[in-house]
Amino acid sequence: MRRRHFMTLLGGAAAAWPLGARAQPPAIPVIGLLDQRSPDELAARLRGFRQGLRDSGFVEGQNVAIEYRWAENKTERLPELAADLLRRQVAVIAATSGTSPALAAKAAATTIPIVFIVSNDPVRLGLVASIARPDGNLTGINFFTGELAAKRLELLHELVPTATRVAVLIDPANPDYAETTVRDVEAAASAIRMQIQVVKASTIGEINAAFATFVRERPDALFVGHDPYFNNRRTQLVHLATRHAVPASYSARDFVEAGGLMSYGADIADAWRQAGSYVGRILKGAKPADLPVVQSSKFELVINSQTATMLGLTVPPQLLATADEVIE
Repeated sequence: MRRRHFMTLLGGAAAAWPLGARAQPPAIPVIGLLDQRSPDELAARLRGFRQGLRDSGFVEGQNVAIEYRWAENKTERLPELAADLLRRQVAVIAATSGTSPALAAKAAATTIPIVFIVSNDPVRLGLVASIARPDGNLTGINFFTGELAAKRLELLHELVPTATRVAVLIDPANPDYAETTVRDVEAAASAIRMQIQVVKASTIGEINAAFATFVRERPDALFVGHDPYFNNRRTQLVHLATRHAVPASYSARDFVEAGGLMSYGADIADAWRQAGSYVGRILKGAKPADLPVVQSSKFELVINSQTATMLGLTVPPQLLATADEVIE
């Protein structure tokens, strides 16, 4: 009787095991998000990324998880953080802040799909074989910022028509951005007979020193180069430009929302949305090699009219009519 009773119990347990296994929720895919900045000032862009995921049927915390890795503006940490995401066995990596994270992810992951967001030519950077056929494990979003330098300078000149000398602020720690900015601004300035002075800064102290130079030399306006570090230091840059009454042009609306004068560039929050959508498509089975690089065509001019008034500038009616948004 004991033996029959034992076999009955064992049989009941064996029957129960598959049922218990079936009751376990399936593992959800994990996305690795690699960014060289900190999350504190990226709320709008993260909302865009999550919206792109939702458009593809994925909601963070429900049917997908995201592992965030922030380099806190220490570019040298990116390879280590990318390797950590590989150990976490993520299904796809989103490299969201330009060239450095994209290259770090590419060096670390030879098979895991990678979706990048870069402003420079991804073919020239070696990220993909071509825009139409990436031919590898990377694809992503290419939004034009450096290439818009001529238009940005033209708009700045329209707002400050008396400007003949313009300081150009670049970050030498990111030579790819810096060299592109200087090349494009020099060509644009020559066309409209403006003189430029290149000023370099890659730390908080160097930014302060740059503005001390502006106080001494009094340029007519400031052109802040596109750079992830400058975006992260936008509060400092906007404060100094306002304090020293320097009309400044920026590459993204984040600066104008912080009190900057004007910006013209790609809608970066929308680029993040597009990246989220591509990540979702890959999670559904699409291959990066089959997803052409998206070249963002959505640009926006944003003007802060309060800052213009404070600087003693009158925004021309045609510029107000052209602006996508005027912050009162």
